[in-house]
Amino acid sequence: MKMLEKLFGFNPRETRVRPEILAGITTFLTMAYILAVNPNILAATGMDKGALFTTTVIASAFATLLMAFYAKLPFGLAPGMGLNAFFAYTVCLTLGYTWQFALPAVLLEGIIFILLTVTNLREKIVDALPLSLRNAIGAGIGLFIAFIGLQNAGIIVNNDATLISLGNITSGSALLGIIGLVITSILLVKKLMSKLIRLLHIEPRKPAVNSLRFT
Repeated sequence: MKMLEKLFGFNPRETRVRPEILAGITTFLTMAYILAVNPNILAATGMDKGALFTTTVIASAFATLLMAFYAKLPFGLAPGMGLNAFFAYTVCLTLGYTWQFALPAVLLEGIIFILLTVTNLREKIVDALPLSLRNAIGAGIGLFIAFIGLQNAGIIVNNDATLISLGNITSGSALLGIIGLVITSILLVKKLMSKLIRLLHIEPRKPAVNSLRFT
């Protein structure tokens, strides 16, 4: 226990090992989709999908371990949705830049973001946003991820006249996606999600392991 306190800042008065492990597994299952979605999006630029998968795994593992051992905070980190789509579909496919040209811009963006964070300017910028806009950020990211999921499942397809239209919902991938949506909707409506978590004894604690933001 003392080793856990030293390495991770674990406080036995605030939490227990089992709920933290279960919450960590829950967090991993929640964010594991990025391992498939990120390479799939960036591969549209011409980059190798296998190399993108490996890079996503390494970057996520490194950032999460850095957060655990250095910051001693139980947060899972992975490449953020939004920037990857802007990089692939806007910068490369729409504006016509190569991914080799665009990657240094991402590096510069990361350096600037670190400087904004270190100098607390990032926090001031976020605080300056209206509360409604800050609340809309999470909803917007969720809708974007849902749109990608519906597209990859084949439930919706491209249409030059209406932008999108209903795909072949009798195909295997579309049916699997629809069944998953129905099951998830039922669990949410019946509030079985929270009951399942309570059965696993994942109790709300400070800090919550399964409270994360992809950055």
